[in-house]
Amino acid sequence: MRGAVIHAPGDVRFETLDDPQILKPTDVIIRTAVTCVCGSDLWPYRGAEPIGEPHPMGHEYVGFVEAVGAEVTTLRPGQFVVGSFATSDNTCPNCRNGFPSNCLHREFMSTCQAEYVRIPHAQGTLVATDEVPDEEFWPGLLAVSDVMGTGWWAADAAEVRPGSTVVVVGDGAVGLCGVIAAKERGAERIIAMSRHEPRQKLALEFGATDIVTERGEEGVARIKELTGGIGADSVLECVGTAEAMSQALHSTRPGGSVGFVGVPHDVAVDGQELFFSHVGLRGGPAPVRRYLPDLIDRVLTRRIHPGKVFDLTLPLAEVAEGYRAMDERRAIKTLLTP
Repeated sequence: MRGAVIHAPGDVRFETLDDPQILKPTDVIIRTAVTCVCGSDLWPYRGAEPIGEPHPMGHEYVGFVEAVGAEVTTLRPGQFVVGSFATSDNTCPNCRNGFPSNCLHREFMSTCQAEYVRIPHAQGTLVATDEVPDEEFWPGLLAVSDVMGTGWWAADAAEVRPGSTVVVVGDGAVGLCGVIAAKERGAERIIAMSRHEPRQKLALEFGATDIVTERGEEGVARIKELTGGIGADSVLECVGTAEAMSQALHSTRPGGSVGFVGVPHDVAVDGQELFFSHVGLRGGPAPVRRYLPDLIDRVLTRRIHPGKVFDLTLPLAEVAEGYRAMDERRAIKTLLTP
């Protein structure tokens, strides 16, 4: 098969790779329907994470079951499936407690920008649709496998409730999906922090009521101005930088909550400051598998349209251009078609 391999910062290539095989009886092989480039893929691409030896990339996927392991009883070849970037058996204590992304047997997917993918713990990780969806739904279902699920987790972790005021820090795909989540969860006011006009327009389409272009201390001051000097009930931190975390914490009212889902890079939280702020802080890898049935239904019934975050579609063979476009902010998120 063919797939994406990262060799060094700025160096992603489309190469011939070994076909995936059933290695364990709980595995499934899928043929990729569509895949994509994630904002978190840009960390190694930009040299902010070590790469080591050249290795495949990608953790978002939807596709068709091709082969199943001997212990897989609920999936069959030909089914269309949606999964999570973190595998889960869906039976361990952490899974039962609602955190499948911290399954005791968790593996992080990392080979999905390819024509075929092996899915470990497939029976607990994958959700099959009742029938093969029309292709128009594939981008939305692909978003559910990570960015929509992660945006939903940001809103969940930040305790977004009906009538609440929400701030979204970050205008990438996760932040924009966070706007969808806040709207779906009943937020009355959703303030999106963005400096980029196309992303601002999409945020407004998704349900944002206000746009704040300022960042850092100026951004916090603007949020306080919009919230009567108090701050927001819930803040979704969807970036992962120190500046974004500081902006999120300082934009939250006492008693409010921050949901942080951006993979942290050089982020440190001052314990004394957090202690006296009365701000709640929760985050981590999104428990996407918990949300999959609900989010899949919302997409298929056209209640939400997270597939709109894909503003560039390329053949998988042009994956390198997909990375470049996102790195240069010429695209929010690149959809790849095998």
